Amino acid sequence: MQPFGWVTGPMPLLNKKPFSLLEPPKDLDPEQMVFQIRFTKEIFLDYQEYVKRLNLYRQRVWTCKVSGKSNLTFEEALVSEHQAMEKAQNLPTEIMAHVLRMTQYSTLGLIELVNKIYVALQEDVFEGIELHAKKDDAEAPCKILKILDSGDTKLYEVGWIRQGKSKTVINTSVVIATDLIRRRAPVSRNILKLLIRDSTSHSTPWILHEHLAKKYGISMEPPNDIMYGEGLQKKGRKRQDCLTMEDGRKKSKQDEGHASVPIKYPIDDLLVSPAADDPALLKRPPLVTDFGIPRNSVGDLLMVWDFCLSFGRVLNLYPFSLADLENAICHKEINVLIVEIHSALFRLLIEDDGDYFTAPQTNKRKSKLSSEKWAEYLSFFLEKTEIEELSCNSGAVRRGYYGPIDADIKLKILQELVEEAIATDAIREKLSERVEQQQALVATKREIARKEREEKNKNSKDENNDVVQDGNECVDEQGKGKEESDKRDASASKTERKLHLVRHLETEKAKLSIRASPLGKDRHYNRYWFFKREGRLFVESADCKEWGYYSTKEELDVLMSSLNVKGIRERALKLQLEKFYNSISNALEKRLKEITHKISLEEAVLRRSTRVRAQPRDSPSMAFLKYVNKWNEH
Repeated sequence: MQPFGWVTGPMPLLNKKPFSLLEPPKDLDPEQMVFQIRFTKEIFLDYQEYVKRLNLYRQRVWTCKVSGKSNLTFEEALVSEHQAMEKAQNLPTEIMAHVLRMTQYSTLGLIELVNKIYVALQEDVFEGIELHAKKDDAEAPCKILKILDSGDTKLYEVGWIRQGKSKTVINTSVVIATDLIRRRAPVSRNILKLLIRDSTSHSTPWILHEHLAKKYGISMEPPNDIMYGEGLQKKGRKRQDCLTMEDGRKKSKQDEGHASVPIKYPIDDLLVSPAADDPALLKRPPLVTDFGIPRNSVGDLLMVWDFCLSFGRVLNLYPFSLADLENAICHKEINVLIVEIHSALFRLLIEDDGDYFTAPQTNKRKSKLSSEKWAEYLSFFLEKTEIEELSCNSGAVRRGYYGPIDADIKLKILQELVEEAIATDAIREKLSERVEQQQALVATKREIARKEREEKNKNSKDENNDVVQDGNECVDEQGKGKEESDKRDASASKTERKLHLVRHLETEKAKLSIRASPLGKDRHYNRYWFFKREGRLFVESADCKEWGYYSTKEELDVLMSSLNVKGIRERALKLQLEKFYNSISNALEKRLKEITHKISLEEAVLRRSTRVRAQPRDSPSMAFLKYVNKWNEH
């Protein structure tokens, strides 16, 4: 790597605060002995001052200003900034063009513009962007090569990417929009911030450098609202003060013309403005965030738990609660639940006859995994992984120090194991089986709907015939009334049976769900998740770094009353919450009753411990220590 010399560009932050380098000494004698720090080129006349500054640079108190990474030495922060700047300059042409088009003549502040572009990169699909898509019932990385116009259905020609540094396209195929999976934006907010600053010559509004605009085919001609002062906040007001009376009258007529055009809702949530006749929306309830693990690891926790419960029979792993998994992960000693989860995953990988089957044989280990050998297999897995954050824990696991490892690292290890498990033949077969069962249920539901339509048409024809007969002949009124009553009762009974069957089909379809999907998003792109086995409604922030949840029916009701149906996202979210309202509210109330029961048990244990010393396992919060895998055939 090239030496930094006098550091230019972004400067690492000291305890997340700006830091300045020392100026070189004045009137320095060319033959005088000095001490120089290699990576900053700072010069010191006093050795003690030199050592003091060097020790400061070696402490892990520095933060990369561009990427936001913390707990770095000064030199590591410099390297991180250098790499981030290179990444910003080497973005793919398609992404760079997309970012620059959104930047040109925008009147937003820097933070608002960065957030807007970041969200657009998460949501928009354009040629050249890399994401994931469904391929053979699994997820695979791909690149959008071409957007195909096929009427109502959006089709995309994608190139499947071979994972590695080269990222070469190995083959192509056509997928539909619903098969595309966006995990995260292709570029971070800090990189966007740096890119916007470096590529613009003016900030109110943002104006690109002319050579960049020409390179990416972006017009330098300002839009009409900028030309006439409508897009600016400060300069626009100044211009309006200079308008003549005649100009003012013309502008007011234009405004009246625009005001007369009604807005067709729903529109993008961020464009919705409150109107006088809008119903009052309740204030959104605050989220509960009392997790035992870091909040940015909650997604990994949910993913691992949902996989273990969804494929418990394949893994021979008896179900356990989310709270038990969280407590087991946070526990600083090896416990039975952690051992059973890892053992089940490794058994699956070994039985798949992959790397985890051949490698243990070469190392003279037993091919049949025992609960005592799980740490040895985990150590081998960590040695094999290319993720340095995980591989550095291999030695600790081998020596039996798994417990003290940080909770977020434990979850990342489990997440990597789950990713490996998803690619096994056993899981793929189970997924294929569920897809076929789902298709059969959909076909059954469609057949019921078809028969119902035919019967409805037949009944309407019979009613018309009855009307004609009533006009031509006299019928006994009492007998006719009894016959109609019997018909109504039979019809009502038949309708009730059909509704019951449809509900049963919906329930069975939900049980066969292949992967969890969010219920929807609010105006700020926060995602809402509900898992049928867990009595909480989880909320994930747009940047996937923060999580919280709602745990009561009252909070659910207030949340629904706070959603503005004039916005596209909140309208769709409210419809989904209404659709699953009974399921969600029942799950919330069930969990609340269980917690109340656990609290009463803990109080009983506490009272008993004043008389007899109670074992720690008696507490419901330590229930994971009593876990028994009833499905373990080994």
